[in-house]
Amino acid sequence: MKRFFPFVDGCPIEGTLTRGIRSPYDDGLVAEVSWGDGALVERAIEATILGARIMRDTALYRRQEILRRTSGLLSERADELAEIIAGEAGKPIRHARAEVRRAAVTFSLAAGEVSALAGEALPLDVSPNGTRRLGITRRMPIGAIAGITPFNFPLNLVAHKVAPALAAGNAIVVKPASATPISALRLAQILSEAGLPPGACNVVPCSAADAGVLVADERIAMVTFTGSAEVGWGVKGACGKKRVCLELGGNAAVIVEPDADLARAAKRIAVGGYAYAGQVCISVQRVFVHRSAWDAFHEHYLPEVNALKLGDPMDPATDIGPVINDAAASRIEQWVREAVDAGGRLLMGGKRRGRLVEATVLADVPESCRVVAEEAFAPLTVVQPYSSLGEALDAVNGSRFGLQAGIFTGRLDSALAAFDALHVGGVIVNDSSMFRVDSMPYGGVKDSGLGREGVASAIREMTEQRIMVVEMPQSPGLTPSS
Repeated sequence: MKRFFPFVDGCPIEGTLTRGIRSPYDDGLVAEVSWGDGALVERAIEATILGARIMRDTALYRRQEILRRTSGLLSERADELAEIIAGEAGKPIRHARAEVRRAAVTFSLAAGEVSALAGEALPLDVSPNGTRRLGITRRMPIGAIAGITPFNFPLNLVAHKVAPALAAGNAIVVKPASATPISALRLAQILSEAGLPPGACNVVPCSAADAGVLVADERIAMVTFTGSAEVGWGVKGACGKKRVCLELGGNAAVIVEPDADLARAAKRIAVGGYAYAGQVCISVQRVFVHRSAWDAFHEHYLPEVNALKLGDPMDPATDIGPVINDAAASRIEQWVREAVDAGGRLLMGGKRRGRLVEATVLADVPESCRVVAEEAFAPLTVVQPYSSLGEALDAVNGSRFGLQAGIFTGRLDSALAAFDALHVGGVIVNDSSMFRVDSMPYGGVKDSGLGREGVASAIREMTEQRIMVVEMPQSPGLTPSS
């Protein structure tokens, strides 16, 4: 049985207790992980502070080398890492392989962004008192960063915190999700192999209580958190003066206009609503279909959903694996029952076998039901009719979340109207809300969070702009202009 250890100051360290990480699919033991306590978290913070000093003085070309080498090692070890993700997270193996590829791209993008850290020269004589003065700006690292990550992308969401932090010249300590810590620990080892200085990336699996010091400690300059809205806003409240970036999930909606390619819309929404059992922050949850296209859309949509395969995440043919634990499966079952009892129609699915939840389609569900009002994080969609685009836009905006949304339409004016009106962080045209490329600015509004991820955007969050003003000497023999 493989054992993994907290990674602090460039080496694995024995923790205070050992926990078994089990497969969400069959409860089989995937690996044993040594767990840190408050003392080890404190040690990791101290290592991160020292690591930040080292990274600040690390030449840009060296940062690029480390990031590029890490990207290459992730690609070389893709099979091993995908099996880890599929084992600890229950993610279907083909989706796990895609996550590893994305993580490699994330580090490659970060290496490329290092060159963009250069500042600019600003002529200041636009004001009379700025005569013969020149401003020079640079983006400076902020220091020690704490990253708190969720279970659903145990490698790439860690990469989205670690890679920009290192590119910017910071150091980071990561508290990975308790259910899926192995991917983050393996990444820390790979970074060390790639030449990362000790202390620049520390990973400590621990309890939420022991991780509380990461939020409260004044030596931590920034907390970047991905998780639930309830926990995330609590983190912000405890952060004091430090910088905060929150990615808190959503309740994503897609609008299907009558002029859309209905067959393609149905296919893409089926993928966007059910991949990885809907346990993606931007999974399609609400689908608004124009009344004139209602019947035709369902003729495409229900067969697409029905064709999705539910089962063993290690089977390459599986589309929908297990949800993360029994509590999640029970909650989903309860929410579906609540929707049906309130008058909603169950068009497909609704049953579960342990942690395997069938692909579920609901219609005509009251807005007060939790499958409409809250983040389901489940393999289900709720389909609702609308009569005008304005009505659909208002319905999408009716949620307390605002991460991403999609619209399928053949009209540019409809797409632009959605872009203008939707109170979300991103609008995806002619694809589902789940579309994401790792270079995109990514984040939400309202209860979906604060700040932006995506490599370049995250680097801006993790740096501060500084200006130096230089008085230019008067050149001999020259007469100042009047």
